[in-house]
Amino acid sequence: MNDSSQLFAASAHCVPPHADNAWERIDRVSFATLAKLYGGLSPFGMGFAHLDWAAHLMCSPGKVLSLLQSLGARDGDDGSAVAAADRRFAHPGWKEWPYLPLRDQFLRTQAFWDQATREVAGVQPHHLHVLNFAARQWVDTLSPSNIWWMNPEVLAASWESGGMNFVRGGLRMASDWRDLLVGDSPGTSPDALAAYRVGKDIAATPGQVVFRNDLFELIRYAPATETTWREPVVLVPSWLLKYYILDLSAHNSLVRYLVHAGHTVFAMSWRNPHAEARDIGLDDYLERGLLQALKEVGKISDSKRVHAAGYCLGGTLLAAAAAALAREPHAGVQLQTMTLLAAQTDFEEPGELGLFMGSSTAAFLDGLMWQQGYLDGKQLAGVFQLLNARDLIWSRLVRDYLLGRTLRVTDMMVWNADTTRLPYRLHSETLRWLYRGNDLAEGRYCWHGEPISLSDIRTPAFLVATERDHISPWKSVYKLHRLCSQDLTFVLASGGHNVGIVAPPGQSHAQFRIGQRKSGQSYRSPQAWLGRNAPVAGSWWPAWQQWLAGHSGERLPVQRPAQEPALGAAPGTYVFG
Repeated sequence: MNDSSQLFAASAHCVPPHADNAWERIDRVSFATLAKLYGGLSPFGMGFAHLDWAAHLMCSPGKVLSLLQSLGARDGDDGSAVAAADRRFAHPGWKEWPYLPLRDQFLRTQAFWDQATREVAGVQPHHLHVLNFAARQWVDTLSPSNIWWMNPEVLAASWESGGMNFVRGGLRMASDWRDLLVGDSPGTSPDALAAYRVGKDIAATPGQVVFRNDLFELIRYAPATETTWREPVVLVPSWLLKYYILDLSAHNSLVRYLVHAGHTVFAMSWRNPHAEARDIGLDDYLERGLLQALKEVGKISDSKRVHAAGYCLGGTLLAAAAAALAREPHAGVQLQTMTLLAAQTDFEEPGELGLFMGSSTAAFLDGLMWQQGYLDGKQLAGVFQLLNARDLIWSRLVRDYLLGRTLRVTDMMVWNADTTRLPYRLHSETLRWLYRGNDLAEGRYCWHGEPISLSDIRTPAFLVATERDHISPWKSVYKLHRLCSQDLTFVLASGGHNVGIVAPPGQSHAQFRIGQRKSGQSYRSPQAWLGRNAPVAGSWWPAWQQWLAGHSGERLPVQRPAQEPALGAAPGTYVFG
């Protein structure tokens, strides 16, 4: 690439997008119509992937022979090690005849299709990824654990209860169908979720809304100690979710934990938009969202430096803000530290969300969002459920319908059912600039007409990733080590995207690894980092709080404002939208 083409590539996204002409609008309507018929997905993407895979597999006799050889494996070559790690086969009955042969045959079938859809020469990597995922979903439907008369755990429960497990399961299935008929997800009817009320049982840490614009509300939480650290903490949630994932019940609220540790805490609560917000984009969320919030925090707290923590895409936005502030300091406030919770800055390997980032699928989804003016939260929730179908669909089928176990509603379930909508332009730019273009990591994301670079960030950073994250894979989160050189502390916590972050002290099963890269130290690969940092039992929250305290100034007596702004008590109004 010559100098002029490099310059164009670096600045292409700094040029405002052109307006659609009449012909392009006709195309968008066509794509939107087909997308509605196919659940927002491309009707052709899977076909292209199958054709690519099948054509190249036919040209790979060695691969075909290795697959045929795996089919001829003896029954003695069982998957005991694999089965031990698969919760579907945890019941001791799976180790006995006649269930053992069923289990082993299923595991061989699963291994066959996994091998068949990996490392086929010539196939586009995205197509292989799609086929591997599709094969896994198809094989999971055939698991003997899903069939009552093949599952020893279900048969044992039926014998012990006199068949009442099927009665309870049938009633639960009828309840789920009623939820679906009225537009709710199964198990999320208002009656089922009534045990946790927003503002009463969850999102109930005392505080006040101290600022509001058309994008977000800013909540300042009431101090719980006589003195607080000089620098406040600002929590930046993703716009894909309601902010109170960080303020659930009293026992697992990160907000409450920080307040009781002596921090002054602010949290952003994004507005849940409709079609009127269709033209609000990523730049708006950066400029009129996060940067405006930091400015207001500086004015209210009378502190020129703040700790900022971003969750998921809120962390991505925070990283962009940190790079922007490094280049062009903000008049109101600067970052003392930056914490990214399950947040990616490099989207080259975005995990299984990348399945929905192919050119064809992106075009059809963009057409659907363009017509609606937004992406509905229920459409997005379906994608996340599909990504973890084994735990969220098939395990639930066995637990609820076959074993007839009573569903225990949790605060996390209530939050998860409280979906959000995404403005068309915001989500379109997120997909195009971050997930597909990887512009932030590669220095093409622009602010005020000029590209920003993560390498400019000098703010100490604390990163948290989780071991079983389908949305922000930990090795992808880790890539910030290569993108900037400041002091960086990295934590790898047990659990997934949500449970690994909402991990308060006192959980017996929780563990984490922690390691620090000082400014100027050489890069270590994820596997090398893993080998150098042993697991530590417990929650990572205390380690983070100690890190925040170590990067804070002195503790000052709490100065309670004489009069709170008249914008209402926490959790505000936007959370109910």
